[in-house]
Amino acid sequence: MARKSRAAEEDQNAIDLTPMLDVVFIMLIFFIVTASFIKEPGIEVNRPEATTSELKKNASILIAINGNNEVWIDKQRIDIRTVKSHIERLHAENPKGTVVVQADDEASIEAMTKVAKAANEAGVLDVSVSTEKK
Repeated sequence: MARKSRAAEEDQNAIDLTPMLDVVFIMLIFFIVTASFIKEPGIEVNRPEATTSELKKNASILIAINGNNEVWIDKQRIDIRTVKSHIERLHAENPKGTVVVQADDEASIEAMTKVAKAANEAGVLDVSVSTEKK
């Protein structure tokens, strides 16, 4: 009889972890839902150097232009004529995000201008060009 009462007493003194696990899972879901994810362009570019630069926050739409004027968004090479539709889709996912163009130092100004114009037409007014700080 003494053994049964001791086992019952230990069960009563055990800490129930279920409420704590519920709180942890709710917090995990909260952070996943509220996080903004940055979509990488998919290629490495040699960015030009600049003497002045400014750190941009909320840069969620990254567009890369390599030395051959190929445009990359979200690890996919896309046609420069479809940049606007891609930016509209990404901007709908994160309306507070800005566009950052990572242009290779061999890329043409014309390609960068077309991408910036497409971003403006898609409703994104804050377009920046990524550089290396000198």
